[in-house]
Amino acid sequence: MSSALKTRLVAPTGSRQATNTAMGTSYDSEAASRHARRRTRLSGSALLALALCLPSLALANTCSNATLKGRYTFATSGFTRLPFAPPGTPWTPKAIVEVLRFDGGTGVTALSFTAANPFGDLGNIVPGANTPGTYSVQADCNGTVLFQDQNATAFAIHVGPWGNTIYMIQTNPLNNVFEGVAKRSW
Repeated sequence: MSSALKTRLVAPTGSRQATNTAMGTSYDSEAASRHARRRTRLSGSALLALALCLPSLALANTCSNATLKGRYTFATSGFTRLPFAPPGTPWTPKAIVEVLRFDGGTGVTALSFTAANPFGDLGNIVPGANTPGTYSVQADCNGTVLFQDQNATAFAIHVGPWGNTIYMIQTNPLNNVFEGVAKRSW
């Protein structure tokens, strides 16, 4: 069988492979060359995209008080017991939904909140509003929030990338085991 006939049996007439075979050039080497050029272009594009993103990624891992600005919805649950309860007193469930406003400086305000069962096993639902406080965020994105309420309620916090999320755990008053997440809602 002649090579032209073989070419027609293997590749349709007019195809790049048929043309290359008829001209005596290797289809595989041209395809590999095109593939290498495309891979080089894609690699260059990927490196450029990565170089453009690196500064913003580096900034995302550095925090300050200015990182927290805007309104956040804080949803949390945990356990509490009455103040000054003796050891061995059972813990009871507690939950809070709160809207916080951080000013980008050092001030925070609990604009509104609803606490379920805040005083132990009484089952109360208590609304509240406009509780002022202060906060501090270090460069490593850890910090504190301290409310100026009758209990001096305090939280240890960690700020997520770009300040969109705040992970909070209550540190005062001591009769609580309480953690939650605040998400920016602007």
